[in-house]
Amino acid sequence: MRPTPSTAGCPWDGSPRTTPYARPLRVAPTSPSRLLRTGHSSRCRHCGHRIDLYQRTDQRPVALHPAELTAAHIPASCRWHLSGGIAHPHGDGSSWCHVSHAILCPARTPTCPLSPYLHAARRQLAVRTRRLIDTGAFTPTSPTTSSLPAADAAHPIVQILLVYYLAAGPLDAIRCVAQTRHRHRCLESVQTPERPAGRWRLLPTGPHHGQPALPRTLMAVYDLSHLPHTEQLRWRAQRCPTHAASDSASDLTLASWQVFDPLLHAAHVRASLPHPSASHRSRG
Repeated sequence: MRPTPSTAGCPWDGSPRTTPYARPLRVAPTSPSRLLRTGHSSRCRHCGHRIDLYQRTDQRPVALHPAELTAAHIPASCRWHLSGGIAHPHGDGSSWCHVSHAILCPARTPTCPLSPYLHAARRQLAVRTRRLIDTGAFTPTSPTTSSLPAADAAHPIVQILLVYYLAAGPLDAIRCVAQTRHRHRCLESVQTPERPAGRWRLLPTGPHHGQPALPRTLMAVYDLSHLPHTEQLRWRAQRCPTHAASDSASDLTLASWQVFDPLLHAAHVRASLPHPSASHRSRG
């Protein structure tokens, strides 16, 4: 008995072969946020629960609880709503709202007064965190541990649009956050030799967000304030020149800048300018 050859495009039993269709993710050119939805989700390193990352109106990220909650049970000062991929720190008048994960995280101190509803939600997350720890699926990180690598690593302070930012790594290692046509993150660096470079300067630390006056010490800052406005926007958006000029390319992750705080980031303050050779390398 000879086996019957299978029909082309069908399995051996003759059933139709279905090919899953990969639907591309697109972002409208008019969207305030260029971040793809696949780059929003992450895990809290303190409790292990899922968080959704969104950009605020000031371009800084905020971690929100993934589920919407009843607005009547949430204090007005703790409500968030989403519009066009941007998180706004107030309600939108509907009966549902989002809350910051920092309020519900059982490993952190709440940042606003808690209602009985929020207390119950925190207890539920605490029970789930304990189960994850007991099963070995999650190892918590102390909340006092900095989210940045060791202090001896290169984390320069960069001035963009007259605001100090702390970089997540060396200048030449800051990668573009845009998605390529192959749906991978761009491998190009934000700093390129084809574009004008910044200048290392000694600038005062200064107070931050109403903090008491600090000693006016000088620190090494990679200053971009002399560059054109569009070039500084490109740096803040963390995009290479090619993707900065593209309206169709979306982001796979949030930009890694952190607004510099002279108290929290004191370990990364350098009182002297980099060595000329290091400065030359950082300029591309």
